[in-house]
Amino acid sequence: MAGPSLRPHVHWAQRHRELYLRVELSDVQHPDISITDNVLRFKAQGHGAKGDNIYEFEIEFLEPVEPKPVCRVTQRQLNITVQKKESNWWERLTKQEKRPLFLAPDFDRWLDESDAEMELREKEEEKINKMKIESRVPKDPFKHLKKGYLAMYNLVQFLGFSWIFVNMTVRLFILGKSFYDTFHTISDMMYFCQTLALMEIMNSLIGLVRSPLIPAVVQVLGRNFVLFVVLGSLEEMQSKPVVFFVFYFWSIIELFRYPYYMLSCINIEWKPLTWLRYTTWIPLYPLGGLAEAVCIIQSIPIFSETGKYSLGLPNPLNVTIQFSFLLQLYLIALFLGLFVNFRHLYKQRKHHLGPKKRKMK
Repeated sequence: MAGPSLRPHVHWAQRHRELYLRVELSDVQHPDISITDNVLRFKAQGHGAKGDNIYEFEIEFLEPVEPKPVCRVTQRQLNITVQKKESNWWERLTKQEKRPLFLAPDFDRWLDESDAEMELREKEEEKINKMKIESRVPKDPFKHLKKGYLAMYNLVQFLGFSWIFVNMTVRLFILGKSFYDTFHTISDMMYFCQTLALMEIMNSLIGLVRSPLIPAVVQVLGRNFVLFVVLGSLEEMQSKPVVFFVFYFWSIIELFRYPYYMLSCINIEWKPLTWLRYTTWIPLYPLGGLAEAVCIIQSIPIFSETGKYSLGLPNPLNVTIQFSFLLQLYLIALFLGLFVNFRHLYKQRKHHLGPKKRKMK
C-alpha cells in the first residue's frame, strides 16, 4: 500500500488582482500544475523537507480564479502566480476555514489590505504619469517615410548584390568562364552598390538607424578603398583571380544582411533569416578579410614599381612617401577593423540568438 503523499512547505501572499504561491522545493523537475474547478493541483519531483522525493498538494481557493497559472522555476524554489477573476481582497486563501499545515503566509511579500490599496493607487498614478509624459512627446510625422526609404534602400542593395552573386555563380559554375574577367563583367554593379552603401554611414550618423557608426564606417570605407583605389586604379590587379573571391564573399554576406534589415523595417521577423544573418558572418568575414588582404599584398609591388599615389615632399626634406608603405599600414588597420566588426557582430548575435528566459505556464 502506498504511503501518504509528501507535501512541500508553501508560502502565500496576495494583491487585489493576484495570488502568489512560493513552493519550497529546490532542483524541481517535471512540475505538473493545473487549476480545475477552482482547485489548484500541484505535483513535482524536487528536494524539500523530506529530501529528494515527489511532492504534491491541493488548494481549493476561497473565490473564483483564472484557470491558467503562471509558473517560474528557480534553483531554490518554485513560484506560482494565479489571477483572481474579480479584483478584491480575500480574508483567507482557502475555502476551508482551517489553514492547512503546509501553508503559511509569505511575510517577504505580505501586505495588509490598506497597504495593498496604497500600492495599487501608486501603480495607477505611475501609469497615468507615464501616459501624460508619452502624450507630451511629439510623434514623428516622417516615421512612415523613413521606414519606406530604409525598406527601399535595403531592397535595392539586396537586388544589386543578388545580381552580382547569381551572375558570378552562373558564369563560373555553369558557363565555365574563368576567374580572370570578373572585374570587367561585375565591376559596374559593384561600383553602384558600394557607392550607394555610403548612405549607411549617413543613416547611422543622423540617427536614422540605431546601428553604431564605427562598424559601418570600417566596413563601407574599407571595401570602397579596396574597390576604387586598389582594383579600380590598377589594371594589373583587375585580371587577378583574387578579385573573384573578394566580390563573391562580399555578395554572399549581403544576401542575408539586406533582406533581414528590409523585413525589420516593416516589423517582420523570419527566424531562419535572422539565424543566417547572425551566423553566416562567422566564416564569411574572415574569408572576405583574407581575400582583401591578399588583394592588398598583391598590389604593393605594383604600386612600388609605378610610384602611383606616392607623395614627394618639397625641399629641404626631399622625401617621398611611398603609397606601398601606406598599404602596409593599411593591412594592420584591415585586421583591426575586422576585430571591431567581429566584436560588434558577436554582441548582436548574442542579443538576437542568445538564450531566452523560459517561463512555464
